Amino acid sequence: MTVTVPFFISHLGCPHQCVFCNQMEIAGTKGQMPGQTEILAKVAAYRLSGGCRPVQVAYFGGTFTALPRAVQEGLLQPLQPLLVSGEVESIRISTRPDCVDVETAQFLRGMGVRVVELGIQSMADEVLEMSGRGHAAAHVERAASVLRQAGLLWGAQLMPGLPGDSPAKAMASLERVIALEPSCLRIYPTLVIKDTPLASLFEQGLYEPLTMETGICLCMAMLHRALQARLPVIRMGLQPTVELDAAGTVLAGPYHPAFRYLVESELCFQLLSGLVKGFGIGTPVRIACASGWISNVIGHKRSNVERLEQKHGIKVLSIQGESALSVFEVIVEADGKKLRGHLLDDLDPGQFLTFIRS
Repeated sequence: MTVTVPFFISHLGCPHQCVFCNQMEIAGTKGQMPGQTEILAKVAAYRLSGGCRPVQVAYFGGTFTALPRAVQEGLLQPLQPLLVSGEVESIRISTRPDCVDVETAQFLRGMGVRVVELGIQSMADEVLEMSGRGHAAAHVERAASVLRQAGLLWGAQLMPGLPGDSPAKAMASLERVIALEPSCLRIYPTLVIKDTPLASLFEQGLYEPLTMETGICLCMAMLHRALQARLPVIRMGLQPTVELDAAGTVLAGPYHPAFRYLVESELCFQLLSGLVKGFGIGTPVRIACASGWISNVIGHKRSNVERLEQKHGIKVLSIQGESALSVFEVIVEADGKKLRGHLLDDLDPGQFLTFIRS
């Protein structure tokens, strides 16, 4: 497993003010540019704590490729000897789709950058316009092509729930992104952060945010579809920070410090619900799953167990881990029967997200 050494350059280089953005609150940093001494010291500390695991340096936030070239070089140059020695395996940066061209891609490749994450947010032009993004879906397609031709991996960041968005548009955006073959995906359901244009729209009643329930359901469908497409989802929901968790920072939207856990738990509930629905009232049920998936199957504060018992009238006797099962598999034993379910093969998103069609 790779050790990621993160540097946050919040909002630096960004040419636009998106309606949802207050990166100083989101990232818990004031966007200060790290110097060579800080970069090398942080890499050394992470290497020491990470043992023998490979190290990747990542510059998050801001628009890396919109920074002056001298600034980009100042961030990348200190890492060059570490790349040669193998102390750092690769570099990851994030940027906007309209700030990538052939020359930029070649520069990044030459400086050891391996992955470029694109802040796409949506592939619906009307959503991008209403959100103040300043780019169109065509820029995403062009940037993906340029990065791929330069031999770079690229990742996608999507933000369902923006102004003008809908579940149907969010799923359509995901399908278009999947077709472009990114190497990874992050899903950030839109939050209303204080001191943003979106906060003003919300307070005026001009924007309706996702609720926790709809946010979980929508992201559940997106995660399920991405997994079906063998597209790794490396993050769901914003990384908790002291600033983000402070009272009054998140005004509305589906924020939870363990948002992905809630989404994966809901997926497990839907799969289990389909497996146990045929059992009679009071039927004792035993559930097996991958050892690392037990918490997801149980649900937040045992919510899955309680909901299964209330909805179907069964009695869950035990939930145990089995090393032979993958994280996507569960086995339900009851009435002398053993039913096996698989999240990717036995779950139809339409059964739990009918509002996507609206």
